[in-house]
Amino acid sequence: MPTAVWTGHDLLNGKPVETLTIIFCTTGCYWGMGEGCTMCGYVNDSADSKPSDDDLLAQFARAADKSTPRTSLIKIFTSGSFFDEGEIPSLARKRILEAIGEMGSVKKVVAETRPEFVTEIRLHDTLAVLDRYDISFEIAMGLETSNDTIRNDCINKGFTFAEFIRASQTAANMGVTTKAYLLLKPPFLSESMAVDDMLSSISDTAPYASTISLNLCNVQNGTLVEELYNHKDYRPPWLWSAVTILRTAKAKYSHITFMSDPVAAGSKRGPHNCGECDKDVAQVLRDFSLSQDIGILLDVDCHCYSLWEKVIELEDYAYGSYLIK
Repeated sequence: MPTAVWTGHDLLNGKPVETLTIIFCTTGCYWGMGEGCTMCGYVNDSADSKPSDDDLLAQFARAADKSTPRTSLIKIFTSGSFFDEGEIPSLARKRILEAIGEMGSVKKVVAETRPEFVTEIRLHDTLAVLDRYDISFEIAMGLETSNDTIRNDCINKGFTFAEFIRASQTAANMGVTTKAYLLLKPPFLSESMAVDDMLSSISDTAPYASTISLNLCNVQNGTLVEELYNHKDYRPPWLWSAVTILRTAKAKYSHITFMSDPVAAGSKRGPHNCGECDKDVAQVLRDFSLSQDIGILLDVDCHCYSLWEKVIELEDYAYGSYLIK
C-alpha cells in the first residue's frame, strides 16, 4: 500500500487541472534515517523492509485506481527522493513512469528528490520514457531556504544552496523544470526573521525555479520542533505571514507560479492566526495557488491582522519567546 494517495487540482500551463498525488511507501529518506531534519517526521511512515520492484508497481496500481480520465498531472513523493536508488531502483522507476505513460491522460509528472540525486544519467533515463508519451517532467526539491546558515543550523538539511543551483541547472540544460519548496518559520527564528528569510529566499531562488511552493512549518511527531513546541519554545507561523509573503513575491515575480497549501492550518500544531479566521485565510492561500490572482490576497481581513503586525514588530525583542499562542 502507498503511504498516501489523494486527488486534487494543480496548475498546468496556467490552468487548473486534476492531479493525483502519490506518496510511495519506501525505506524512506536516507538523510532522515541518519541525521534528519528538525521539522520532518515522515521517516515514521517508512517501510520496515525494502519493497521489491513488484511491490512498488503494485503501490502505483493501487494509487492509479483513484485517477480519472481527466488526470493530467501526477506528483510523486517517497518522503525522500524518487531518484535515490536505495528507495526506488532504476528498473522500478522506469516501470512506474511507463505505467504513467500508459494511462494516456497525463501531461506532466513532478517528482520530489534531494539535489544530490539529480544527475544527467537519471534525468536522461526518465526523459527517455516520458518523451515517448509526450509528458513533461519537473523535479521538486525541498530547498527550504537560500540561507545556508539557517538551512544548516535551524533545519539540518544536509546540503547547500550551491547544490540546489547545480541540480536545477543540470535539469534546465535537459529541458526539465524545477519546483522549489521553501519552509516558512523553521525553529529558532522569530516571525519577523522568518518572513524576511522567505522574501530573500524567493529572490535568490527565482532564477532557478519556475514554481515556488511556500510550505508553512507544522509540528510533526518525533521531531525537534515537537520537543520545542512541548516546552513552549516554538509557535507555528501565522497565516498572515504567508499572505504577506505571497502578495509581495507575486507582485515582484509575476512569471513564477507560487503555491501554498498549509497543512494542519487552524490547529495549534499547524499554522494559525486567531482561530476565527484560520479556515478562511487558509482557503484564500489555496485559492490563490490555483488562480495566481493577487487580488484574492488583498481582500482577506480579520481583527487579528493588527495583532500579527505587533508580533512582527516586537517578537525580536522577546529573547526567543513567542508573544501569542
